[in-house]
Amino acid sequence: MRIIRDYQFNDDQTRGATVAIGNFDGVHRGHRAVIELARQAAPDAPLGVLTFEPHPRAFFNPDAPPFRLMSAEARASRLEKIGVDTLYQLNFNHALSSLSPRDFTQRVICDGLGLAHVVVGADFCFGKGRTGTVEDLRQFGAEMGFGVTVAPLIEYSADTVSSTAIRTALRDGRPRDAAAMLGHWHRIESEVIGGEQRGRELGFPTANQSLDGLHMPAFGVYAVLVDVLDGPHAGQYRGAASIGIRPMFDGGHPNLETYLFDFTGNLYGATLSVGLVDYLRPEMTFDSLDAFIAQMHADCDTTRTILDAL
Repeated sequence: MRIIRDYQFNDDQTRGATVAIGNFDGVHRGHRAVIELARQAAPDAPLGVLTFEPHPRAFFNPDAPPFRLMSAEARASRLEKIGVDTLYQLNFNHALSSLSPRDFTQRVICDGLGLAHVVVGADFCFGKGRTGTVEDLRQFGAEMGFGVTVAPLIEYSADTVSSTAIRTALRDGRPRDAAAMLGHWHRIESEVIGGEQRGRELGFPTANQSLDGLHMPAFGVYAVLVDVLDGPHAGQYRGAASIGIRPMFDGGHPNLETYLFDFTGNLYGATLSVGLVDYLRPEMTFDSLDAFIAQMHADCDTTRTILDAL
């Protein structure tokens, strides 16, 4: 997949494209409906997606708690998996954020990228202060000579499928509800980092991953499906994972620790994609290490039963 980061990038091969526009955090079912409409609008043309980095919400509120469901790299990987050929991942900065809705349309969509057709969700807003609406976009499209398709919102259990609803489900320990809205397991994808090797000492060696910059799911133990994306152990695995601060050992910075079943080897430096399947229990403290280890064995037995039923 080709990634273009500057809307002033001039390439005759990409002009005249049909592109889905949005932030696409999580690449959930609503996002994929927008992308699918872009595919249908030009079935013989390369499929394009236009998004922004950093996320505008993070740009305007850099000190706010982390909210992203996936990193830019994980988002690009997911978009490539569903067949996106060109990702216009535009640098979101003061200049871009200051463009009025009309100027954004003229400078970015028309003059810069030369798009022939754009597809957006029904709740799409754009331009300075998010003051541009889908009706404005339709009007500008008619004036400036490009097509506009608006995708209807999708509902799940009477709620609109949205990144916000997915964050709420994950925060509440409901990964299956999140997966129903996403259309796939919620995945945390990053490089394995060094840990304190306490799990190895207890007979449960874990792969440790940072959660920095990501929305925090409920702390606790999960049944997970794991893809090792590179390195000599690349492949698919099952396991049990813990998200949190490890209160049994005086706490610490939140991270993700995953124990892969029936695995031996070194995963340091490999990229793991950990899919949250079920929430087993919250983090706990125990009266002794023996009680803690017994609970870990019970968690693994429960996890195997859950994953066997998939």
